[in-house]
Parts: sequence; structure tokens; C-alpha cells
Amino acid sequence: MERIQRTAVAERLARDHGGVVHRKNLRAHGVSRFDVRSEILAGRWARWGIHTVRILAVTAEPVAHHWRAVWESGPRAVLDGPAALVAQGMKGFEPSTIDISLPRSASVRQLEGVTTHQRRQLERLIAAGVPRIAPEWATIHAAEWAVTDRQAALLICLPVQQRLVPPQRLLTVWRTVARSRRREVLDHIIADVCDGAHSLGELEFATWCRRYRLPVPSRQSVKTGPSGRVYLDVEWKGLVVEIDGGHHLLGLNPTDDALRANELVLGTSRVLRIPLLGLRLEPGRFMDQVARGLRLSPAEAA
Repeated sequence: MERIQRTAVAERLARDHGGVVHRKNLRAHGVSRFDVRSEILAGRWARWGIHTVRILAVTAEPVAHHWRAVWESGPRAVLDGPAALVAQGMKGFEPSTIDISLPRSASVRQLEGVTTHQRRQLERLIAAGVPRIAPEWATIHAAEWAVTDRQAALLICLPVQQRLVPPQRLLTVWRTVARSRRREVLDHIIADVCDGAHSLGELEFATWCRRYRLPVPSRQSVKTGPSGRVYLDVEWKGLVVEIDGGHHLLGLNPTDDALRANELVLGTSRVLRIPLLGLRLEPGRFMDQVARGLRLSPAEAA
């Protein structure tokens, strides 16, 4: 193929893949391996592995690394975990590695910056764009592979809050998982994030109060505000604690919560807000704040 023609073909293919192209795709469009070698020797293209060619005239995008990881790791390789969620559109988390899942029968090639997982069964796949595990399963895998429980909680929260995975679908899939090294932690976190409206946060908070030798508060007390009745999660005289489950982040709930808290502060009560996930991950620090709040009189707090 003439150089001008093969350049046009390669650049068009590379723009669809963030600046890289698979050798098989080049061959399918008439670019031979001799053409590829000539372009690499001329410094216009670069070898990025056995299958991946970098077209230097096309600006490289982050997704190029995802394509390379899938193409180079082995047959039937797909993105998984945080990498699959990023490819799905997740913001706010930068994976330190690209997680790739393959069937157990596949021959695996190790790549720098890539972590491979050979698995008995690959769950539902997304074929559009970079091949990847569906977001509900990728979310669970990301939480399982997280370095800490705190990171696991973040990787559950982000896809749900950014509406990459419906909460009910994540709950349904989680109930089918037979084994998990983080079973207890993820049971709580997934329920808190996906089913917060039915959370037992207030009851559990009373348990934390007893553990830290604090007086047990009233639960679900009722106040009258400008918009009618206001139901408070837990209350002592002069101090209110609101336990925020995952449902507090949805729709107009943050606005309603802010209005309610502001009315209480403008009255005679101080308000502490505790995310239910925070109570899971940092109970000591939040309960210390509650203890300090109870030691302050309203006049001292002002």
C-alpha cells in the first residue's frame, strides 16, 4: 500500500482507539506487516506490544492504555474493576493499575501497569467501546480488590452517585455473590449506599452511644417547622444528630436536608451530620464529636 494511503487508514483507525491500532485491524484494511515495519523504522509509528501499534500523528488519549491492556493481556481479555468503571465514565478515582479479567483457560501475558485476574466465569460484558465487565459487577470487583475498606466504600459510592449503575441492580447482583473476603463490610456498605431509606442507621447509632458510654438519645423525635412536621433521627436536649444514608444524596434530598438543618440551627439546637458510611469507617472520630457536642451547653456552643 502507498504510504499516503496507509497513513490515512492507520490514523482513521487510531482515532477510534485513542491513538493506537491493532495489527489485525491494519491487516484487515490492507496494511501489511511490511508496511507496519517500514513506518516503525521511519519513526512515524511505534511498537506498543505484540499486537498494539501507536500512531504518533494521532494524539494519545488515556483510553489508549485500556485498549493496549485488553489487546496485549491475552485472548478474551476485558477491563474489570476500577478500570472498567472509568471506561464507563466514572470520575473522581484514578486507578493505580489497569485490572484485566480473562478466562482461566487463557494464556496470560504480564504487562507493566496491568493486573490480570484469571476467573472461572466472566459476568455480563459491555461490548461498545473497550470490552469490559458490566458496571454492577465491575463495582463489586473494584470493592473486593480495594486496598482498604475506605477505598472499597469510595468505589461503591462513586458509580451509584454518578448513576453508572442502578442501586437496585447492584443490590440484586451482590446477593448472588457466594464468597467475599469483605463480606461483612460490603454487606453494610452496599446496603447503606443502595438502600439507605431502609437503613438501620438510627438503631445502630444507639449501639455506638452505649459503646462510647454516651446517653442514649431519643429516636425519630418530631418537631414543627415552617413546612410542617420534621422528623429527627436522634436528639438530646440541645443537640441533634442526623444519620445520612445513601438516599440523602439523591435528587433534591440534599436541599431538603440543608433546609431542615438550618431551621434547627436557627432555633435552639445544634446539628451534627454523620454519613452512615462515616460511622462505618470512622466511628471513633464521629462519636468523639458527639461527645464534645454533649459537653457543650447551647451558650458555650454559640
